[in-house]
Amino acid sequence: MSRWAGFTDDRPPLVLSVFFWGSAFISAVTVAGALWRLDEFGWPLAKAFPLAGAGALPLICVLWPLLPWRRRPAPPRRAVTVAFLAASLLLLPAGGIVAPLIVSVAVGNALIVFGRRGSIGYVATAALFGVVLGLLNPGRSALGAVIDGVLVLLLGLIIMVVVAAMIESQRRAEETRRLLADLEEAHAELRRYAARTRDLAIAEERARMARDMHDSVGHYLTVINMGLANAERFRTARPEAAWDEVRQAKELTLEALAETRRWVRALRPLRMEGRTGVEALRALARSYGTDVAFTVTGTWPDLDEERVLACYRVIQEGLTNALRHAKAGHVAVALDGTPERVRVTVSDDGEGAEPDTTESGFGLRGLRERLESIGGTLDVRSEPGAGFTLQAVVPVRATEMGSTPT
Repeated sequence: MSRWAGFTDDRPPLVLSVFFWGSAFISAVTVAGALWRLDEFGWPLAKAFPLAGAGALPLICVLWPLLPWRRRPAPPRRAVTVAFLAASLLLLPAGGIVAPLIVSVAVGNALIVFGRRGSIGYVATAALFGVVLGLLNPGRSALGAVIDGVLVLLLGLIIMVVVAAMIESQRRAEETRRLLADLEEAHAELRRYAARTRDLAIAEERARMARDMHDSVGHYLTVINMGLANAERFRTARPEAAWDEVRQAKELTLEALAETRRWVRALRPLRMEGRTGVEALRALARSYGTDVAFTVTGTWPDLDEERVLACYRVIQEGLTNALRHAKAGHVAVALDGTPERVRVTVSDDGEGAEPDTTESGFGLRGLRERLESIGGTLDVRSEPGAGFTLQAVVPVRATEMGSTPT
């Protein structure tokens, strides 16, 4: 349909070309017949009409392929349109009933090249020209001359509407193609964004898995190492206690192995299985020995599994650091709950550390990222010889930036 009704590459639609050449052929037959009967015309001026048509029709056929079909062409191309319009007027009195059809095609070209005002001016000129010729013809009544002019005017206006509709249709088609191209580009950009989002999600999941591996397996290895150290210390003076420590280390090793196989699928610590809330956290604290004090104040809120796991990891990180690095003799785990949040505090009486070094550990860095992802905060306080305190605030629900409950 674009070839039949579209203006492409400065060429007219195929329907106009077919319309023009068909009209030109019929006009040529009509002019030839008029020339054959030239001696029969009694009105002297009437003999000039077939001669003018015979000269205008070849000129029209030569100019048709050269016509511009775009707005504001170069001056030489506009001159071609003007010549075509003038020649079509000369064909009007000699081309018979088909000549107005060629005039209508000229109206369409004038509409594109000169705009609406230019085409209306040409239609008015053609209609006036037809009326004048009719009035000059003694064999034609004044009413007939006016009717001829009105018919040319109506036909010109109709072709103006048709060509304007074709131009609008092409404009909308081009806009549709442009919108489809933009949509395709946006779709491609969306696919690229989805790929980047997928890569980011994979990276975040890998970071989370790394944190979980550090928290869970590191916890077991710390307790196992502590138990084996006790077994080595008791092996001579208290062999039974040493073997108890070895058996406990063996059990913890099996647990660590099982959790290592399962943490990718579940990302939940084994100590929490079958327990929820405070009971899971209490069981974790007890797994580190009798030197860990566990206290609960306030009202424990209804936390979802992700936030309970965050509390679990805070206690696990604090206890692991206390046993592995701080050489603490006593560790205290305190939970303080309100309907809006839970505050988890893990403190020890160990050697402490320089403040600058507390932010460099992978475990603390991953723990802080975990808490920030659910709207929580992490505060680390430590000085050489003053022990180590890890305090986290876990909101019951996600909060806006900067409005985490305290």
